[in-house]
Amino acid sequence: INAEYGVSRVRQQPTPNMLDNDVDMETEKKEVEEDVMETTEQDEPNKSSGTLVWTLDLSEFNDTTFSPPLYVRNLPWKIMCIPRSSNAAGTERKPTLGFFLQCNPIDVQGNNNGWSCYARATLSILSREKPENDFNRRINHFFYAKENDWGYSNFMMMEEIKDPAKGFIKDNKINLKIEVAADAPHGVHWDSKKYTGYVGLKNQGATCYMNSVLQTLYFTSQLRKAVYKMPTDGDDVNKSVALALQRVFYELQTSDCAVATKKLTKSFGWEALDSFMQHDVQEFCRVLLDHMENKMKGTCVEGTIPKLLEGKVCSYISCMNVDYESKRSESFFDIQLNIKGKRTVIESFEDYITPEILEGDNKYDAGTYGLQDAKKGTKFQKFPPVLYLQLMRFQYDPLMDMNVKINDRYEFPETLDLNEFIENPTENERFSLFAVLVHSGDNHGGHYVAYISPKLDGKWFKFDDDVVSKSNRTEAIENNFGGSEDESLNVRHCTNAYMLVYIKESQKEHVLTNIIDDDIPINLTSFFEEEKREEALRRKEKQEAHLYMSVEAVTDDPFHGYQGNDLLNWTTARPSVYRVKKESSVREMEEMIADNMGYQVEGIRLWVFQSRANSTIRPAPIENERDKTIWEVAEKETPLKVFVETIDQSNPAKGLMPYKRDEQNIIFLKYFDVMTDTMYYLTHVFLSPDSCIGDVFQHARDKIGLPANVPLALYEEVHAGRTDELTPTKLLGEMEEVFDGDIWVIQRTDLSGKFHNTVDDYFRDLNNRISVQFCDKNNPADPGFHVVLNQKMTYNEVAEVVANCIDSEPNLIQFFKPQSHRDIAGYAIKSQFEGTLKDLFMSYGQRTKSPKKLFYLRLNIAISELESKDHFRCTWLNKHREETVLSLYVAKNVTIAELLDEAKKQIELAPEGSGKLRLLEVYSYRIHRVFSNGVSYHNIQPSMAQQTTCYRVEEIPLEETRLGAKDFLIPVAHFHQTIFQCFNHPFLFKVTEGESLQSVRTRMLESFKDISEKEFEKYKFSLITHGRMTPLNDDFTFNSSDFITNVDKDTKPITEAHLDVFLHSRPWLGLEHALKPPKRSRYTYVEKPVKIHNQ
Repeated sequence: INAEYGVSRVRQQPTPNMLDNDVDMETEKKEVEEDVMETTEQDEPNKSSGTLVWTLDLSEFNDTTFSPPLYVRNLPWKIMCIPRSSNAAGTERKPTLGFFLQCNPIDVQGNNNGWSCYARATLSILSREKPENDFNRRINHFFYAKENDWGYSNFMMMEEIKDPAKGFIKDNKINLKIEVAADAPHGVHWDSKKYTGYVGLKNQGATCYMNSVLQTLYFTSQLRKAVYKMPTDGDDVNKSVALALQRVFYELQTSDCAVATKKLTKSFGWEALDSFMQHDVQEFCRVLLDHMENKMKGTCVEGTIPKLLEGKVCSYISCMNVDYESKRSESFFDIQLNIKGKRTVIESFEDYITPEILEGDNKYDAGTYGLQDAKKGTKFQKFPPVLYLQLMRFQYDPLMDMNVKINDRYEFPETLDLNEFIENPTENERFSLFAVLVHSGDNHGGHYVAYISPKLDGKWFKFDDDVVSKSNRTEAIENNFGGSEDESLNVRHCTNAYMLVYIKESQKEHVLTNIIDDDIPINLTSFFEEEKREEALRRKEKQEAHLYMSVEAVTDDPFHGYQGNDLLNWTTARPSVYRVKKESSVREMEEMIADNMGYQVEGIRLWVFQSRANSTIRPAPIENERDKTIWEVAEKETPLKVFVETIDQSNPAKGLMPYKRDEQNIIFLKYFDVMTDTMYYLTHVFLSPDSCIGDVFQHARDKIGLPANVPLALYEEVHAGRTDELTPTKLLGEMEEVFDGDIWVIQRTDLSGKFHNTVDDYFRDLNNRISVQFCDKNNPADPGFHVVLNQKMTYNEVAEVVANCIDSEPNLIQFFKPQSHRDIAGYAIKSQFEGTLKDLFMSYGQRTKSPKKLFYLRLNIAISELESKDHFRCTWLNKHREETVLSLYVAKNVTIAELLDEAKKQIELAPEGSGKLRLLEVYSYRIHRVFSNGVSYHNIQPSMAQQTTCYRVEEIPLEETRLGAKDFLIPVAHFHQTIFQCFNHPFLFKVTEGESLQSVRTRMLESFKDISEKEFEKYKFSLITHGRMTPLNDDFTFNSSDFITNVDKDTKPITEAHLDVFLHSRPWLGLEHALKPPKRSRYTYVEKPVKIHNQ
């Protein structure tokens, strides 16, 4: 076990001989012999730090031993000692002391999972003689359930501890000490309101940045008061950002627990994924305030945000040799301060106003004065009462090709004097530090917290999402300067201030005016309190949900007009839904439904929809089960679906048709009109075993008005795809099977339909119908459209239907299958597909019922012509080194020149460029081949382009189109540490036979527009030959023999030696970077800008 790191051990309770007595190091021997526990602080258990001194009796130290607890942040912290032995190789094992700090909280339910706390501590063995001889070691650790102790397995050798000369032991006892400082814990009960008077905001996933901004805005009292006064009556509760912000502020002011922000982000129009995407604090603050400022226009609080946050700055250009000056006054709501190379805020302000000299090629065009040397700068004209300063810790690094975080030390004062930076001061420009927004982490993510002094009285509080705790000036200010590697400061290197908020001292009484509950408009208070009551009721209903079940009830209304199997489609029927206790009887449910529908209970009869073995759903009686519970009738399944038979309201005295369960069956009748190809619902009847089946024909004649001489046929709808013709002269009792809820269909036999002649034909076709969703392949947000198709349709028939829907031609559409694991288009479907639509879906696993989905693409050429070409995927690298994906469709027998001509149709060339393109094969960030224009397309193996190889199209630089006899191109690649860690874009570079390394470096720097000379100087040049790296000295000269083989020289001039050869086996020039390149992800994730979609 590594002696420098903590280990987890089986937990034990303190042994009975651990005493809790105070000790004085100078007392008599008798007092020293007793176990000691001394705390330097006797404050409440929620204190942020504490000290424990405890005496360990070595004569009884045979197993893991614990001290009594020291309570810091309401958590029990103990000294844990374990007898250990050293395990150094080649040495005799010797006893050592394992010294750990342990935290093992247990909640009222006996659980100890889900909690976490970051703590810093000093572990000490105290000297009995001189305090300066104490042996101390420090730890910093994030404690949680699975790592609840941390320390040193080999804190100190026992022989050193027992050596009297060291002064640690007396009477075989030693004094151990822990000094603990902890952040407020998460996941355990921490009453922020009780300990601080304030509450936090819940984190939805990655919304700590938003929580920090909201807390800062909330404590800007004048702004909060204006937010309360914004008119929101009649606003959409789900879309009004102003109302949602009012709700957050109201709950922060009145709630006793952490406040949720889901309704606020929902009002932004954000989706669930947006809550897990971290944004920039300054960007979110700016977007939110802009939105609020627009909302306040035309109201009694219009102009509040500019009055609080708007400053004025003057941008000027002043000629140095003539009397000419250009000025422009602008507003600002925050100031972005450059911190790179700066030590303090004052230095950044000095840098901000330092003028830039425009001279040489950069002279200023002064109109009639011509080009003039000039000074370009900025002057502050007015600072706002609330000053936001963004520290530019995230800056673009051209070497890394990404933003990086600058963790350098940067100091900011508690009182900031900006009088020297104002152009014409009219008031004292002294500011007090109000809030420090702190970021922990790097450019890829991290965590935000806010330190705020709500009253500017020197009292600081830390707002860490849902946890609020008391802090102090050191924690809030000095510990967030950044740049410190000194462990004694207990500060993590990547933790530092990112945004500062100052308040002008002369206006702090106005800005931080006290707001009490009575200052909140009464209409807001009433609205939010009613919301709370409704939410409490919903929570209660949710808690009691297991006692209730849903009952979905329909009359025969949705039966009419339904064209499918069974009686209705439950997804479109819109049944009445009742929330009924499971223990309620059927009789009580009848009373509830009858009362809701406006009937007497005798005016309705309930039938339960039951699923049959043949996958149909038909009504069944519950006439004799009215005293059973709903849960029993539903057979413990929910929801219970019922058909409500009602009396004829036009003749209520007639009542319900008589029904005897054991003597009658309920039969539902439909009529199929062959002329209109339409199915009609008629009614339901009760038949007894001695009833003639053909008696039901009279119901059709009465309902539809058919003459008596019209011939009719009768079919039973057995299940989807099957109907059986019935013999009308038979008796019901003579049928092999008859059940309650059977469906019979009547049709005329003297007519022929346009589509179907019989009920059987109709249902067979119905069973082949399928709803297919078609979505635009090039529009990821396209909701698409649905079309009902026949599964027996061919490819061409489907294309014709879709073409009519999108106003196109069938031969100008290409279809794509969806990917099985992602909702995007997959492989293209060949237009020569010979199967049916059913075969198409079966071929890639969509065997289940609807919905089905296909993607379509509008084409500029016929699908037959497109399929005769190859799809070639490559990237276009423009002059700014930006990549764009190109999809080219080329004939199979084209040359590279023809392929590049096709690429020109999709790209924009630089006006000053050569206008000539070339194709390169790139693998692992190195150039493998450069293709000449005459090479056949077949030689580039496009199938590999989909897997490991990237093909790149780029414009040939102008100087490379005019190569002299001694000029040649060499491959160049960027790498870090080893030549196998290449990154960024490799490139070709022109050199001349015998050219010096210094000359090449100078020309290469000129070609790198976005890299400074200082950064370029850090590049180390090396010649890579057969996997071996040779660093290049300043006296190195470039010769073709170092890069081109003799065989190539004999077959072609050196100006073309780079063409059509495998350059990966050739020597290449490597540019070694000092900094590690970013890791390349399989997928590219682009951070979205902050957007508030709703008003």
